[in-house]
Amino acid sequence: MQDKEGTAVEGLIEEFLAARAARKPSEHTLLACRRDLLAVLRLLGDQVTLGDLSPRTLRTAFGSFAAGRSPASVYRAWSSWNSFFGFLVVDGVVAGNPMSAVGKPRISVPSPKPLRGEDTPEQLLEAVNHADERQRDPWPERDVAVLALALCAGLRLSELLALRAGSLSGRPGERRVEVAGKGGRPRTVPIEPELDAVVARYVESRQVRFGRVRPQDPLLVDRQGAPLRRGGLQYLVQSCFRRAGVSDRVPRGAQLHALRHTFATRLAEDGANASEIMRLLGHASLTTSQGYIEVTAAQQRAAVRANRTNRALGRLQ
Repeated sequence: MQDKEGTAVEGLIEEFLAARAARKPSEHTLLACRRDLLAVLRLLGDQVTLGDLSPRTLRTAFGSFAAGRSPASVYRAWSSWNSFFGFLVVDGVVAGNPMSAVGKPRISVPSPKPLRGEDTPEQLLEAVNHADERQRDPWPERDVAVLALALCAGLRLSELLALRAGSLSGRPGERRVEVAGKGGRPRTVPIEPELDAVVARYVESRQVRFGRVRPQDPLLVDRQGAPLRRGGLQYLVQSCFRRAGVSDRVPRGAQLHALRHTFATRLAEDGANASEIMRLLGHASLTTSQGYIEVTAAQQRAAVRANRTNRALGRLQ
């Protein structure tokens, strides 16, 4: 390994990212990985080589990196560097992975954040289904399709953006959507006739606006016919919440993810187990899926606690 100690680390990072790109992660995931690797690398100095990477220097760099950042951000950067060293070990560039000697924060599984209110999803869809004349170019068919794919198929923002017109396939009664999931993990989500019809109406309205839609075309487009981008999709969902008057029922920081969480929570309420939720949502860990079951149990207990008879019993003490 001695002759490799002078190898520039930045070049190795580019090789690692190129190899990772072959697994087809989302653009956002790849950019975040690059950003984390380079941010820590800059803290190690200029023109860093393999010989500069030791448990001691990495601990110092991560200590500086952690200042002012959330535990989740530090954990993500640690994971990126751990994967990078794993790549180098497999390729025989380094003998071992020093990241086991670098501390990382403990990350608790975030609690689900579904929309508040029993009938909020229905109110949202009903309101958005009608053209809002205050908009410059209303397109309710497109907006309802976006909401429905998140509420009834549990798709993430990046998964929605990656959909193609041909991602929905199958015979009647066996329709499904093929999803390019987080971390490059593909999955298939069954879709019911109602959701299929909503997407079909949107595609028909798009054909009227812009002409033929080919299977390889991005499914979701903006009002100019260009593929929807991350910011545009986020703004679309926020706009739908405002138009429906339900912005106060969206957990802080959730936005589109609140729709996905609503899908999962309703699955749990209707009897789906953690394993089924894990497969449908593309979770890497069963623990994440179990959280929806626990939230449902807490909601059930709160409902029982609200029973007026319980309060009457309390007065008997």
